[in-house]
Amino acid sequence: MIRFIRLINFKRFENQLLEFRPLTLISGLNSTGKSTVLQSLLLLRQSYQQDLLPKTGLALNGDLVSIGTAQDALYESAKENHISFEICWENYEATWNFNYNPDEKEEDVLNVISEPDNTEIYKSNIFSQNFHYLQAERIGPRSFNEMSDYQVRRLRQIGTRGEYTAHFLYIYGRKAIPIVNLSYPQAKSMDLIDQVEAWMREVSPGIRIEIEANSAMGLVNIKYFYGDSNRYRATNVGFGITYTLSIIVAILSSPPGTLILVENPEAHLHPRGQAKMGELLALAASYGIQVVIETHSDHILNGIRLAVHGGIITPHYVQLHYFQQQEKQRQADTKVVSPHIDRDGRIDRWPDGFFDEWEKSLDILLEPAVGD
Repeated sequence: MIRFIRLINFKRFENQLLEFRPLTLISGLNSTGKSTVLQSLLLLRQSYQQDLLPKTGLALNGDLVSIGTAQDALYESAKENHISFEICWENYEATWNFNYNPDEKEEDVLNVISEPDNTEIYKSNIFSQNFHYLQAERIGPRSFNEMSDYQVRRLRQIGTRGEYTAHFLYIYGRKAIPIVNLSYPQAKSMDLIDQVEAWMREVSPGIRIEIEANSAMGLVNIKYFYGDSNRYRATNVGFGITYTLSIIVAILSSPPGTLILVENPEAHLHPRGQAKMGELLALAASYGIQVVIETHSDHILNGIRLAVHGGIITPHYVQLHYFQQQEKQRQADTKVVSPHIDRDGRIDRWPDGFFDEWEKSLDILLEPAVGD
């Protein structure tokens, strides 16, 4: 379990320490550096997968994330030509230092200056199969989805866009979920497919899932139906179903110790579904899965607050970070404010812009209309 990370001279941050807990929620205005936090973890994993870590360097571009050039990665007002990532787990910590060469600012690999002495770190969830990352731009409904034995069977991944979710369910759908406490009470069995169906009914009541594969063509087809209804293509049931399915599969298929990063879990979901998603994320975090989400949704936040209030997750397991933009002479820097949540689900402070737009709009609506 990650306890904190420190980013030095990376993009918008000169020196920023961020505490992590089992459930960490990152929010803020656009272009304030929220994604930068997730990118630091993704860059380390990506570099390891490209065999550049531990000895060679940091791969700025790849399947997980694309930063651009070395100049794009360096903090604009950096006083030293290096980028550092420090991560502290429960029992150990590690620091990676990478060199920025001004003469090679268009390069997309930063050379290693120093690295952790403990190579056991590379067995942690950041570098192992116990990891899922779902980016904001996930795939929408498709009549057919690709299969990948390498990603699904060997790496047990569903893809950063959820593109292998259908194949994953086809392969592992009849395996029991690893964490019994995440089971849905009314599900038909503990099998992954039945549990996914049950949780999906919180988004679309009564929904059922059917999966067919054509291995010869390398395609898998997922259809939905309700009771005795006809089978519907994914393209006929809306984006919210497809976007939500990959998140629920990632959660329910994960053993304790897994790290899950999710951008915009609220995408294409109705408000009730967003609140239920917040509760499910909180439930997963309470049973050993570390969840880091980047969100703009007050409904996701309220779902987490309800989970705290209902005793699903202890408030000590929840960390909130709000990113505020600060204008300086040469650039826009970011200030991170970290409100706390109490046992009743109440938040101790609400910095300007922290999920307060509805309250501001309501105050305006309560005023007399213009012209009255």
